[in-house]
Amino acid sequence: MLWTAALVRHFPELAEELAPGRRSPAGTAPAGERRPGVGDAELLRQERREALLLEQRHGLAVPGHGAAPIRLHVSDCIRDVTDGVVELEEAVCARLGLPRPPRAGVTDRLRRVAGLLDGIAGHPDLARHVRDEVRRMARRCARTLGEAESVVRVAGRCPWCDSVSLRAFPDRRAVLCVNPACVCVDPACGCQDDPAYRHLWREDAWRELAEASGARTEEIEAAMDDTEETAC
Repeated sequence: MLWTAALVRHFPELAEELAPGRRSPAGTAPAGERRPGVGDAELLRQERREALLLEQRHGLAVPGHGAAPIRLHVSDCIRDVTDGVVELEEAVCARLGLPRPPRAGVTDRLRRVAGLLDGIAGHPDLARHVRDEVRRMARRCARTLGEAESVVRVAGRCPWCDSVSLRAFPDRRAVLCVNPACVCVDPACGCQDDPAYRHLWREDAWRELAEASGARTEEIEAAMDDTEETAC
């Protein structure tokens, strides 16, 4: 759910980054200007190849085709996430015996998948696949947007591994143990079978975590408001 929420939040921001420097203050294209879309990517690739060849041979630059300059890595990310979300929702519906989902935007599809999480949880292999795919796409969005997630140290020791590795992640409103060797005793936790997963405590578990770790609930809550990134 945390990764789904992050992806829902970040995906619309990619459109704002697709053609930087050509937006009006309100975030809309100026009157009379065509707003670039994902379909422009192939044309831009062709222009890039031509520009590179002419620049290498003659030192000439090829003029664009009239659209706002497009960041190809952003366009590629939009296409990857769009295709990935469509395939993921269709796979989930097929596995749960549901009709093929109707066409919809990425954020609407993600919300529909989130609404099926209870059913997905009954199929451990499907749950792992959904978790891994949504996490991959959310991380790619964040990298494309140039975002570095804030990480804030939390006092106390992890109840599971006894290391001073507790960190608050304000964007997720969660505390994680960043020790790669940490494994809890909950068989349903992702840290049991995914080396990239870290045990986490959501907001409703902060008081329990504070009691078990020696931290203070107030400190955890304050860390969630800290916007400075701290090394792990």
